[in-house]
Amino acid sequence: MPNQPEAVIKELKSGKYAPVYFLQGEEPYFIDQITDYIEEHAIPEHEKGFNQIMMYGKDATMNTVLTNARRFPMMAERQVVIVKEAQNLPDLGKEAGDNLLINYLSNPLPSTILVFAHKYKVLDGRKALAKELDKKAVLVKSAKVPEYKLSPWIEAYLKGKGFSIEPKACQIIAESIGNNLEVLTNEIDKMLINFSEPVQIDSNHIQQFIGINKDYNNFELTKALSFRDVLKANKIIHYFSQNPKSNPLIPIIALLYLHFSRLLMVHANKSLGERELAGKLKVNPYFMKEYMIASKNYPLGKVIDNIGYLKEADLRSKGIDANGMNEAEILKELVFKLMH
Repeated sequence: MPNQPEAVIKELKSGKYAPVYFLQGEEPYFIDQITDYIEEHAIPEHEKGFNQIMMYGKDATMNTVLTNARRFPMMAERQVVIVKEAQNLPDLGKEAGDNLLINYLSNPLPSTILVFAHKYKVLDGRKALAKELDKKAVLVKSAKVPEYKLSPWIEAYLKGKGFSIEPKACQIIAESIGNNLEVLTNEIDKMLINFSEPVQIDSNHIQQFIGINKDYNNFELTKALSFRDVLKANKIIHYFSQNPKSNPLIPIIALLYLHFSRLLMVHANKSLGERELAGKLKVNPYFMKEYMIASKNYPLGKVIDNIGYLKEADLRSKGIDANGMNEAEILKELVFKLMH
């Protein structure tokens, strides 16, 4: 079974290295995190000139990779061989290339740390290579963090740096930036350099250092819809129309679809208490008051209608039956339909 990225990082930080790492999956952030740690820490800086080999998949073959992996380190305890963009190795996934790696896995050189950074794809788990990697190497599957797990992930990331964050501020970041972890962590890190000591991050910090308006953002739009605050909702979509590059339509529709899908679940689970319901909706209990009010403002039939309007807007955002409407016009019509 593939290892979790966090568990592998923990092992590396304790000084435990394996002979072979195969890092694969849709989320490049964790692959880069593990690869960078090994590149920076596995051997001392003065040994890297002779004992650290960087290769790129499109410029290599499995044979050249393994030839380098089989050589002994020069006047050192070990060497590191890293294959970046390993998904571009021309013979990976073909019988000849896969068999070469399978043979190496049966007897890897203990003094070599061999790393394959295989981004955006995963090997076919039914094939022999994937099974052998699972048995004889550190196989990591780097999956995208689901939207509903993004807020806890942000909280944990900040906690690891000694900071905390208010639930509202956390939700603003999650809903405005999304689950591209490279972009997300870059924005958070740029914000944190402004503090000389750890603090609790709030929405004012988000606006000041990341540039997400604390009053006009995706989080506030869903809140305005929940409370059926027509004036606030229209102010927000007007702000979005003036800043279209920072507020693209498709992510907004996806977020609103998630919001009304959760309201559907609220209606379907009326017998549950708020804490149980929060677990079912996969949201912080802090936000349950909003969902309970929204469920009263939007009866079941209206929620079902709204999901239909969201699907219609999604098609229009992709040019289907748009009738020449731009993104601002599609969003304005959508919000009107959702609230009336």
